[in-house]
Amino acid sequence: MIIKHENLRTLAREILSAAGSIGDEPQLVSDNLVDANLAGHDSHGIGMLPRYVAAVHTGELTPNQHAKVIVDHGMLVTIDGGAGYGQVIGTESMDIAIERTQKYGVCVMTIQRSFHLGRIGAWGERCATAGLLSMHHVNVVGHPGLVAPYRGSDARFATNPYCCTLPATDTTPSIVLDMATSVIAQGKVRVARNKGELLPDGVLLDGQGQPTNDPQTMFDSPPGAIQTVGTYKGYGLALINELLAGVFSGGGTCRPENDHANDTILNNMFSVIIDPKRLVDEEFIQSETGATLTHVQSSPPLAKEEPVLVPGDPERMSNTLRRQSGIPVDEESWRLFAECALSVGVPQERITKLASV
Repeated sequence: MIIKHENLRTLAREILSAAGSIGDEPQLVSDNLVDANLAGHDSHGIGMLPRYVAAVHTGELTPNQHAKVIVDHGMLVTIDGGAGYGQVIGTESMDIAIERTQKYGVCVMTIQRSFHLGRIGAWGERCATAGLLSMHHVNVVGHPGLVAPYRGSDARFATNPYCCTLPATDTTPSIVLDMATSVIAQGKVRVARNKGELLPDGVLLDGQGQPTNDPQTMFDSPPGAIQTVGTYKGYGLALINELLAGVFSGGGTCRPENDHANDTILNNMFSVIIDPKRLVDEEFIQSETGATLTHVQSSPPLAKEEPVLVPGDPERMSNTLRRQSGIPVDEESWRLFAECALSVGVPQERITKLASV
């Protein structure tokens, strides 16, 4: 199915409103999810909404929560998300951090107990739009492990993303490095399962710790595990993210003692936001960034049709294409999305209309 992004936004807003969200919340959540689809990250797009609504029903996710400052030392801030929608908590928290960075030149901000923060690149991009550098380290608490440590055979922690963004200059785009520390994100495993596709070698272990290509293994009992990117290097970064986000936010880590009765998705995040113009002259930033990207991207490509890119380019290209041609949604993901809409009272004729326009 190919669906216009405007229609997906509309239907997502109506689902969220029917599930109890008020004010700006339906708009913030739907825009964040659909923007992830536009960027090509379907794992963090509207396919997450059925999980969100299910979490509202079980009480894991509390609608209409707002970012609450619980530690405030000026440039050092801790936010409690109160298990609210991460799209709201993330927006409000980043705006606090941006304001503090503009005032002090730097802000170290931690978030504890936010429900799923979505695509972390969105928060880095928010900082970059304000002309700021940012680094973000994320973990998950209250959810069974998804990723095996290097040399391990079962899952011990989540996909623990890392994000680093640099603002655009007059001649260069923003740099947006946003990556899971696992070979792929769990959401991409879900998408592959929904599409009936196998995954490449070196991605998954099954429930007995043996290599497998079948994404279903992550949903079996006992479940399998995703492997870390770059073997021990990715594992090292994943563990650093676990400790920075889980310990220094006060939100807790992947230890089983921190599990919840339901398999919730509570994110903690450790962020550092910096005003680069406080560090070095803006003219040097402009010239050196442009010259460096030109130097790197002038490397002759191995394949003519695949030139050297910089982080953020794939998302920009996908955004342009999908805004024009629509967002592809696999059959199983759409079925779950439509069932979610029906479960909160959105009429079938409304779903059908938005899917077909």
